[in-house]
Order: sequence, then structure tokens, then C-alpha cells
Amino acid sequence: MKKTVFSLALGTFGLGMAEFGIMGVLTELARDTGISIPAAGNMISFYAFGVVIGAPIVALFSRKFSLKTTLLFLVAMCAVGNAIFTFSGSYYWLAIGRLISGFPHGAIFGVGAIILSKIAPPGKVTLAVAGMIAGMTFANLLGVPLGTWLGHEFSWRYTFFLITIFDALVILSVLMWVPNLHDQSAARLTEQFHFLKKPEPWLIFAATMFGNAGVFAWFSFVKPFMVNVSGFSEGLMTAIMMLMGLGMVLGNLLSGKLSGRFSPLRIAAITNMVIVASLLLLFAVGEIKMASLAMGFICCTGLFALSAPLQILLLQNAKGGELLGAAGGQMAFNLGSAIGAYFGGMMITLGFSWSYVTLPAALLSFSAMSSLLLYGYLQAKRMQANARALA
Repeated sequence: MKKTVFSLALGTFGLGMAEFGIMGVLTELARDTGISIPAAGNMISFYAFGVVIGAPIVALFSRKFSLKTTLLFLVAMCAVGNAIFTFSGSYYWLAIGRLISGFPHGAIFGVGAIILSKIAPPGKVTLAVAGMIAGMTFANLLGVPLGTWLGHEFSWRYTFFLITIFDALVILSVLMWVPNLHDQSAARLTEQFHFLKKPEPWLIFAATMFGNAGVFAWFSFVKPFMVNVSGFSEGLMTAIMMLMGLGMVLGNLLSGKLSGRFSPLRIAAITNMVIVASLLLLFAVGEIKMASLAMGFICCTGLFALSAPLQILLLQNAKGGELLGAAGGQMAFNLGSAIGAYFGGMMITLGFSWSYVTLPAALLSFSAMSSLLLYGYLQAKRMQANARALA
């Protein structure tokens, strides 16, 4: 099982490099291809749209094949998409490459979770899935800074060529270490949609989408922000990206520790409140280097501190459709990436300075917090109604 977890963690490491690695080379990409930085930022949105489109399509067709075959196809698609992006010179083909590389993203997480649920011992499934997800957090700690350094010293194409080669190695690891299993779930597809009749899961989807959009509206443009607003040199961006990646790793660990003491709703709502405050402080004191680093670190810590409690809330409110709920969470997360990148870039397109990308970011994160507070209100109201009925 450990080899299978390691193989799947390698897969999510590659996904993390592809999804987040573009932030560290955005200015090089724009300069090399002759497009504006906001237009280059659209490549983040195209990847996210690929995830949103791919998750339900793969769910519909993958049941005809073994889980291992599906996983191999998905990782191969990642390699093809990143290869197209690496060697593209036009906006059109860059967008196509990002769409294709994003298409398998959510499905890889879903298929990997199903595989681990079948081979992990009782009581160890959550730990195994956490091991798989750890690959993405370490991508932000190690892979993305490496890609940022390659992009700055050589070319952004080196960064994505490395990701393509890494995807090819993931294919080999899947062939060697992932068992050949089938998903024999007999549940009817229509039955899995019943939980969507209630407002609660939609509020959690909204919180997931807006929460990710808030951080991404700023983080999508972290390099030009740090260089043009905070005054850091481009040569320091590798270290800065590593610091932000460390925040993501620690955020994931922190929320796991807190989950034993506080409810997932409280953790998620307070985390969004902290993110809103950090983004507003970035706007106010972004020119102060240490303050900029501290607030950016807190935002990135919050981004992955939200993941575990929101996943728990989704599972609690998707009875009978847990897999569909998890897929919906991935779709909401990545749709948030697209929305955030768009609104952050829109501020630059409208002629505002780089510091202003934090304002729509704060508004989006506030919307996430509001969705969670409304969810808590509905839950309390439902509990009161049940208490009155029992009395």
C-alpha cells in the first residue's frame, strides 16, 4: 500500500507543479510570448476550466475501465497537455495546453481516493488519502520554487518541460505500484444527486469556490506583486515561492490538528476571516517587505487550512452521494481559481496598480465567510426545528 500511496502522491505532486508553477513564471511567460501579464494570468483560468469540465466527463465514462487504466489515461493526458503548453508560441495553443493538462486534475484525486479506499486497512483510509494529497502541498514547497528558479534563470519552458518529464515518470510508477482494480459500486447515478436538493451543500460549494477565488485573485499575480509593490528582486522569487509553499504545508497540518478540538465550520469560517484581514493588510502595507511576506504567508496557510474542514463539511452533507460531493468540491475549488485569476487580472486591465488585486480578493474571501455563516444559521435553525418536533 505504501508504494501505491507514494505513486499517487507523485501524481498529485505533478498536478501541484502544473497548477501552481505558472504563478512563479508569469512575467517570463508574458515576455516570451508577447502577451500581457493579465492575459498570461488567463492560463491559470484555462487550467481551472479544464478541471471543471473534466471531472464530470471522466466520472461518466471511467466506469467502463479499470481504475488503473483510467489513472494511466489521466496522467498521460497531463503529460500531453503540459507538452503542448511547453512548445506553444501562440495564445490559442497555450490555452489548449492548459485546458488539456487541467482536464484530468479532479478525476486523478477521485480515482486515487477510490483505489486507496479499497486497499487501505480499516481505519487507515483517511491517512492514506492524506498521504496522496501531501504530494500537492510538497509541490508548493519544493517543486514550484524549483520551477520559479528555472523560469528566471533559463526559460519558463524549462519549467513545464520538467513537469512533462515528471508526468512520464508518474506513468511508470502507476504501472509498477498501483494494483489493477475495478470500481464495482452498484449505486444508481441518479440517487447520488439527492443531497443537492438541500441548500447546505450549495453553500459549502460556494464557500469553497469563493474562498479559493479570494486567495487566487492575489496569489495568481504573486510575482508581479512582490516585485512591483513590495520591491523584491526577481532573483528572490524562488525563496518567496518556497515560503508560500511552506505556508500551504503548515496550513494543511494545522487544520488537521485543530479538527480534534473545533468544529470544521468554526475552523473554516475563522480561517476565511483571517484571510480577509490579511488581504486588506496586503493592500495597506504591501510596500513594506516583511509585512508583505507575513501577510502572504498567512494567506497561503489559510488556503490549505480550508481544505480539510470543507471536505468534512461536504461529506457530512452529501449522504448517498459522497463521491459526487467530493468531485463537486474539486470543481468548486478550481472554478474559484479561474474566478480569482480573472478578477485579479481585471484590476490591472482597468489600469489600477498591482496592489489593487488584493481588494477583489478580500471581497471574494468575505463572500466565502458569509456563505459559511449562512450555512451555520441554517444548521442551527434545522436543529431547533428538530428539537421542537421531538418535544
